[in-house]
Amino acid sequence: MEVKCFVCGADDKERVYVSCIQGGEEKKVCVLCLPVLIHGAH
Repeated sequence: MEVKCFVCGADDKERVYVSCIQGGEEKKVCVLCLPVLIHGAH
């Protein structure tokens, strides 16, 4: 199964991921994009 960050598209060979739920659907986000989701884009 291929895992990609739903924000930047990086695959699981490049980054570490966490799972999240959006609109009732499970998604994966990499740790580099997680702060953007938490704090918003600057």
